[in-house]
Amino acid sequence: MPPIGWKGQIDRFFKVSERGSTLAREIRGGLVTFFAMSYIIVLNPLILSDIPSSAGTFIGGGSERDIATVAAGTALVAGVMTIVMGLVANYPMALAAGLGINAMVAYTVAQLPDMTFADAMGLVVLEGIIILVLVLTGFREAVFRAVPTQLKIAISVGIGLFIALIGLFNAGFVTPAAGTPLQLGRTGSLDTWPVLVFVVGLLLAIVLMVRKVKGALLIAIVAATILAVLVELIANLGSSADNPGGWSLNVPRFDGVFELPDFSILGQFSILGAFEHLGVLTLTLMVFSLLLADFFDTMGTMVAIGAEGDLLDKEGNPPKTKQILVVDSTAAIAGGLGGVSSNTAYIESAAGVGDGARTGLANIVTGVLFLLATFVSPLVAMVPYEAATPALVVVGFLMMMQVSGIAWKDYEISIPAFLTIVLMPFAYSITVGIGAGFIAYVLIKVAVGKTKQIHPLMWVAAVLFILYFVREPVQALFG
Repeated sequence: MPPIGWKGQIDRFFKVSERGSTLAREIRGGLVTFFAMSYIIVLNPLILSDIPSSAGTFIGGGSERDIATVAAGTALVAGVMTIVMGLVANYPMALAAGLGINAMVAYTVAQLPDMTFADAMGLVVLEGIIILVLVLTGFREAVFRAVPTQLKIAISVGIGLFIALIGLFNAGFVTPAAGTPLQLGRTGSLDTWPVLVFVVGLLLAIVLMVRKVKGALLIAIVAATILAVLVELIANLGSSADNPGGWSLNVPRFDGVFELPDFSILGQFSILGAFEHLGVLTLTLMVFSLLLADFFDTMGTMVAIGAEGDLLDKEGNPPKTKQILVVDSTAAIAGGLGGVSSNTAYIESAAGVGDGARTGLANIVTGVLFLLATFVSPLVAMVPYEAATPALVVVGFLMMMQVSGIAWKDYEISIPAFLTIVLMPFAYSITVGIGAGFIAYVLIKVAVGKTKQIHPLMWVAAVLFILYFVREPVQALFG
């Protein structure tokens, strides 16, 4: 029997009983989802604050990293958009800054000539607007069909490897070497306390995941940070800027827990800024690359979550599909407006669904917890790379798991997929990987006489990527 009173109103609004759930299960599922994905409050600031833009400024516009501010903005936008998803679409799918697209923003878009992070966030806003228009006008299906499914998988896998490499490098587990591009540690061995903390954090994350512990990544980050604080108290290593054996990014010293959040990063975007620095070709490719990294993951995520919770119809579509996609597209815009990169659906929501969540009520719980997390930004500012980056390596593994969806014996698709995957980490560029895969796909289909299988958008994209790859010599030739 459904609850009565205010509980009954909540039950009817979210259709809790109708979907075979209870208020207690929804609350528990919301808690599990938060702990499964709350690592983004740590990782998003670390990725976006890793290096300055080509203009020489860090995210937020300053000359120094401001981890706490980015963490507060990350939690705020995630909280608001997760709640909106619950209220508008009544779907147990939380949103936050997307891993992969934030790496693209930090390491590719913001590194283009004379770009600032505000300019890069302007492109994120533009990309989100385009996705929203595609959803509202019904062109979503056309865009979705344009890129072969297995190339979409390859893009996700490649981003996973790229993220894993970033994690290993930033932790000092691999470093540049004299005779080889990379080596183990600083000397060919693991010889510093911070790297040991990274190894312990990584092993803990792996064990917790294998044992299916909810919130494994967050637990590993917290445990590794506590270990780092203890090591620093005993050894007083300091920063790697002053001591080669010291900590990267942050020195793990405890300076308090609560602080009024600083939301000054909100509004740090410039829609027209990129147009002042980039040509039409580069702009088009950047927006297209951001769109690809953002758009297709959502499609797979919402179907996977629906399958986990038995929420799909006979055609395999979740309820209120259009509302889900509208909110997700709006979240991409909100992430850019908030200066914290595009927000998108999180597959970690499946953890909450697996624990009982079936409605948007779970989102309300998750979203409120994200909002409360904005007050603990000092804790984020004490997390060194060595404690946080094990999660990047594990997320890279999770994204790598999709590689089994590629038909490796079919050279027509597996070669473009291979180039997409390996060139992202090897060229240290997500865009290069996507471009190489697109060009190879079109070239191979032409070579085997299957041009009818090439979507017109793929032709356009391949030509644009060719021009992008040779833009410097072309400019020199005609300059």
